[in-house]
Amino acid sequence: MLPLPYFALGLSGLLWQTVPVFHTAVSAIFLLLTYGALLALLLPFSNRLVPENDTPLSRIDERDIMFSRNLLQVDSQRFETYYKDNPDKKQLDDKFRKRPGLMQEGALYYDPFTTSAAEASFKTVAAFHAMLDEENLAERQVKTDPAKMSHFLKLWSKKLGAMSTGITELKKYHLYSTIGRGERYGEPVAIDHAFAIALTVEMEKPLLDRAPHGPTVMESAQQYLNSGAIAVQMAEFIRHLGYSARAHIDGSYRVVCPLVARDAGLGEIGRMGLLMTPELGPRVRIAVVTTDLTLVTDERTRDLSMIDFCRRCQKCADVCPSKAISFDGQKEINGAMRWQINSEACFTYWCTIGTDCAYCMRACPYSHPNNLLHNSIRLGLKRSPLFREFALKMDDFFYGRKPPAAPIPNWLNPSAQ
Repeated sequence: MLPLPYFALGLSGLLWQTVPVFHTAVSAIFLLLTYGALLALLLPFSNRLVPENDTPLSRIDERDIMFSRNLLQVDSQRFETYYKDNPDKKQLDDKFRKRPGLMQEGALYYDPFTTSAAEASFKTVAAFHAMLDEENLAERQVKTDPAKMSHFLKLWSKKLGAMSTGITELKKYHLYSTIGRGERYGEPVAIDHAFAIALTVEMEKPLLDRAPHGPTVMESAQQYLNSGAIAVQMAEFIRHLGYSARAHIDGSYRVVCPLVARDAGLGEIGRMGLLMTPELGPRVRIAVVTTDLTLVTDERTRDLSMIDFCRRCQKCADVCPSKAISFDGQKEINGAMRWQINSEACFTYWCTIGTDCAYCMRACPYSHPNNLLHNSIRLGLKRSPLFREFALKMDDFFYGRKPPAAPIPNWLNPSAQ
């Protein structure tokens, strides 16, 4: 890829010579952008960013996450026990239970077609659950070279549809402490695998641009399915070689996927509490495979420029309709410096509109397409704090501080009426 200064100069010169409409006020804006980028990259500014501890001290109880609490049946023994142990959450959860519900008729943006498409994807993901804890290993282990096997798994996962893949040692804080969903609810999580393979898949921008309407939950569910299918296939492959492996996919996780993916070098945890990847920002879904197959881990290189951009940007907090994303700086939570969203407020809004919203993902400047122009801008964001400020103002100018939802295309409404 061309360095940003050469790309900026070349593109602006080409447009000036070949595109008549460029001889307008648009030219001044574009030249300001390109030469501003050039200036920001040439000036000798240092990042001066100091890494802070982001390793949690203890494990998360999956029973406490909103998806688990949403599955509690009112007046059931599990329901009564949970809120007896957690009385502070009862009043908060009563609010989302008074709403129509995620993907439920009566919700503000309920649509029978996109909802049915999403339900079809989630049901297909659930069909994989019976395979996840299988230990039908080959009788004889195939000897493998850790470096060659790691290389193979990364390339194969991308052939299967992964956007990025990384490997890390499995840490205790990666694991949930207690299972919060399914038949094994309440059991302690006990996985002794040594390694974890994290993978991401892309959520298509044209559908996320319709957020918070039905296409977002349709695309979200589709990518949970796609990431899950890759992980299940990889785990089955490893078991065929005679090694233990488990896929961690939607509805049946034993690990906190964003933490695993972060430590595998795939991104950072941003202000909105999601994994921010360098290629697509938060516009990904994650799956994980844990295994005792010996692999070569990826060294995590902390991208402090991305954390610094999240500190400055605050766009996701601005657009969040439920005010669940904080404007404040990072705080120490469970020993780690990070941002904390109000998950109850977020989920209650989901249950009001019937989709998983995605305002924050759509508005994030890192979510722009993975192409030459935006990758050049991402290069500037990584190199210069001055450019981060400049790029943020330009993003607001061209896309808006609160970008409106794109219209829903006709093909997503196959109604006969």
